[in-house]
Amino acid sequence: MGTCGQVIRIGVVGPMAYIQGEHQWYGATLAADEINAAGGIAIDGKTYTIELVRIDSNEMQPGPDAVSAVERAITAQKVDFLIGGFRTEAMLAMTEVAADYRTIFLIAGAADDGLLKGRVDKDYERYKYLFRVTPVRSTSLARVSFILLGEVMDAFRHELGIAEPRVAVIAEQAAWANQVVALVELMANAPLPFGLGGKHVGTWRPSALATSVAAELSAIERAGAHIVFTVFSGPVGVVFGRDWGRLQIPVAPVGINVEAQAQGWLTATGGFGAYMATVGIYAEGVAVTEKTLPFMARFRTKFGQIPLYTAGTYDTIYILADAIRRAGSLQADAVIQALEATDYVSTLGRVAFDELHDSIWGPGYVTGLGVQWQDGTKRGFWPRQWRPDPTAQPDLVVGYPGTVPYQIPPWVADHWRGAGE
Repeated sequence: MGTCGQVIRIGVVGPMAYIQGEHQWYGATLAADEINAAGGIAIDGKTYTIELVRIDSNEMQPGPDAVSAVERAITAQKVDFLIGGFRTEAMLAMTEVAADYRTIFLIAGAADDGLLKGRVDKDYERYKYLFRVTPVRSTSLARVSFILLGEVMDAFRHELGIAEPRVAVIAEQAAWANQVVALVELMANAPLPFGLGGKHVGTWRPSALATSVAAELSAIERAGAHIVFTVFSGPVGVVFGRDWGRLQIPVAPVGINVEAQAQGWLTATGGFGAYMATVGIYAEGVAVTEKTLPFMARFRTKFGQIPLYTAGTYDTIYILADAIRRAGSLQADAVIQALEATDYVSTLGRVAFDELHDSIWGPGYVTGLGVQWQDGTKRGFWPRQWRPDPTAQPDLVVGYPGTVPYQIPPWVADHWRGAGE
């Protein structure tokens, strides 16, 4: 271990030139400051403080930077633990480095199932050092986004009389998006109640760093889509919001758009991103747990922003600190055993890890939110009256205080009103 002078060095890995990495650093900083101010972490009668090491992985760009940064953090900067990570392609390589050096890496930013599935279960001794706190894995993100897509499709049915809404898909060219796209294409066409009861009219895959998606949006409009399902984790999400609103494309966007979680979303899109709906973690006034709103208030006071999901590094630091305390040691195997026993109420929900070391998704654990920009504010619209399993658990209804109904963008509703298709 690299620990000396009763300091625990934690490397925070992310694309620090982008808001995703910036919020990874902000979340970790807030947690470390709070833990240190409260007296640090007690281990075997000694008190340790947390020291963070900022690791710019430059993951938005292809190349060897990410791997080099993580190896340097372990060998030269002597970090004891790693947290963060963002882009799947880079994370696959960075986590191999962590496994090589037997360094615990708590993922807080990358969703692809394959970061843990096929690794922790197939070669536990090599990959036992890897855990994921946030987001939930891609297949669970897909489930949430399907639910949100279903909510929007139901709004078209009930408010506009469109029985079989047509759905387009637009997704950045990135590995993590592939599985989500395939599942949406399948589920959109599948009949109710097992599918979404709509019609898939096409899929478009712009670059994750595209500077315009006007051509894709025009093609989506020509395809007759009522709804466009988005799969964006990077800056192209802002480009989409700007072009969609500026061109007044008559489709309702819903899905995954990480940039739309940011407080500066409306400014970044030139005011054109109103009514954007996405999977999210935090929303104005929505209390997922008793810790959510106080955390959001402290984050906003310190950094002047609403936290993105990548600010889940805040909970990640607390979960790691909790495991170290319970382990009573900094030795990797002891901390891993403690992490595997985690049962922690975080700002995101109740965090526990499954046999793959993935955060468990579902009622009573972490669910995520459906969020939408309404009247200049990011509001939560799901879960509001969610029935996760109406057959087996007909009385189970999940909702978080502070959620509001979804709104079809006004010009989209005006365009399709009376269509009754």
